[in-house]
Amino acid sequence: MSLSGLLIIDKPEGMTSHDVVNRLRLRFRHTKIGHLGTLDPMATGVLPVCLGKATRIGQFIEGTPKEYHGQIRLGFSTTTYDRQGDPTSEPREFGGSFDQIEQMVLQFTGDIDQIPPPFSAKKIGGVPSYKFARRGRPLATPAVRVKVARFEITSFEPPLMNFEVVCSPGTYVRSLAHDLGNALGCGAHLNALRRTRSGWFTEQDAIAFEAASPTHVIPMERLLSNWIHIEISDAAQTRVVHGNPVPGPEAPRQFARILNKKGEFLAIGILENGWVRPRVVLTSNTLGSTSN
Repeated sequence: MSLSGLLIIDKPEGMTSHDVVNRLRLRFRHTKIGHLGTLDPMATGVLPVCLGKATRIGQFIEGTPKEYHGQIRLGFSTTTYDRQGDPTSEPREFGGSFDQIEQMVLQFTGDIDQIPPPFSAKKIGGVPSYKFARRGRPLATPAVRVKVARFEITSFEPPLMNFEVVCSPGTYVRSLAHDLGNALGCGAHLNALRRTRSGWFTEQDAIAFEAASPTHVIPMERLLSNWIHIEISDAAQTRVVHGNPVPGPEAPRQFARILNKKGEFLAIGILENGWVRPRVVLTSNTLGSTSN
């Protein structure tokens, strides 16, 4: 039987998120693997990875908030908005105070419009932005609305300052560093970054990439455990695996886990008007089935 569930990887520096997935495919001899939330090669930390049937419910696994600890270097910006890029200006010393930085940081909290870095996976006309940037003709990407719940400078030893950020998925911390540098008038770039939390999962849950094994996989039955669950009869199971609704409890419209008598996770359904309507069916013989 193929392995299904969630693996929380502590991504090492120097690997892309796709590198992690590809190497896990070889290690686990599994073709259905996908990550939840890209980390740049320079970044380390929490990277949830779905295996097998869990790849079908990744969209439902809570990815908010994202929490990061990192370091920004003041003095010049770079082409990639981090230390791996080429400088775009001569070094310039920041002559202001820590209080000035704290006040400026407040402008980058709350709901903000953020422009992704030129070297990013953000697509322009279906093509990742970084492909244009690598050809020497970066294109302007449209601003994206993101939420930065917290952006705090935890220490400042010029030209380096450490920070913590809590933000929504899709936020580019590199852009926060770059935009802060522009606002301060001296330029800046991201010098280090570690994701310490992704949704429910923290770095305490993460397994070092080299040590990860099947024993570390969180089984399907433990996923989305905060949702309401519906246990169905053997007769109703036949209907569910074919994507057909079955009677359910009277409850507000919401997602629910559908389990069989053995406690196996069969499907994600929607509770509606006393019925449970399968939305994503997970049983192997109907993998790919969804309700109408």
